[in-house]
Amino acid sequence: MKKLFITLVAAFLLAPSFAQSIFRIIISDAGQVESIAFEVEPSIMLLISPEGNIINWGYDVFKDRGGENYTGKLEPYVGRVEYYTANDNEAFRGKIKSIGRTTLLWYADYENDAFRGKLKSVGSSPISYYEPYEDGAIQGKIKSVGNNAVTWYPSYNNEAIRGKLKSIGSTQFAYYTSFDDKAYAGKLKSLDGTQFTYYSSFDRVEYRGRMKSGTQLLFNNGIKYFVRN
Repeated sequence: MKKLFITLVAAFLLAPSFAQSIFRIIISDAGQVESIAFEVEPSIMLLISPEGNIINWGYDVFKDRGGENYTGKLEPYVGRVEYYTANDNEAFRGKIKSIGRTTLLWYADYENDAFRGKLKSVGSSPISYYEPYEDGAIQGKIKSVGNNAVTWYPSYNNEAIRGKLKSIGSTQFAYYTSFDDKAYAGKLKSLDGTQFTYYSSFDRVEYRGRMKSGTQLLFNNGIKYFVRN
C-alpha cells in the first residue's frame, strides 16, 4: 500500500512534465513549418507558429481516440483557463496565462522590444528568438525551445530553401532546391535518415509533386513530424 501511495504521489507531481517539450511539428507540402504543437494537458494541444504566435489551442479528439490530427482543428477546452488582466504588463495583458496546470509566460515590453508580446515559455520550456539584427530570413523566428536549439536556412541559401527549418536539436532537415525539378523544388528532401522523393513534372499531371517515397509520419528524438503530401 505504501508503494502504491508513493507511486500515485509521484505520478501526480510529474503529471505536468509531459507538456514541457514539443509534441508535434507539421510541415506543409511546400516545406514550410505550419505549426509547432505542445500537449499542455492530456489531449489538449497548443499550436504556435515559427514566430511564437498562438495559432490555435483546445481539445484534440483524434488523439484521445488513439488517432492523429493534422487538420489544426481543435474543440474548446472546458477546463481551467486564466488570462492576464488589465493590471498586467501591456505587452501581454489579455493573453492566456494558463491552460490547466500549464503556465504561459510572454515577453514584457521592458525585456526586449523586438520580442514584445511573444511567447516566452510553455510550462518549464523556455522559448527564445533570433534578434532583428540577424539574417533577414531567420530574424524573429524561434531560436530554441527548452534544451533544443532551432536553426533555419538563412537568406544566402538557395531561394527555394531560405527561411525553412534546418534543424531542431540533432534532427536535420534538407530540401530540394530551385535547381531541381519544378514539381518538387522546395519540398522536404530528407529528415535525418529518412529520404523523400516525389513525382516529377514528366509524370502524369495528377501525380506531379506528390510523394513517391518516404513517410508522412515520423517520430524522431521525441518529436512527431507530419509531412503534408
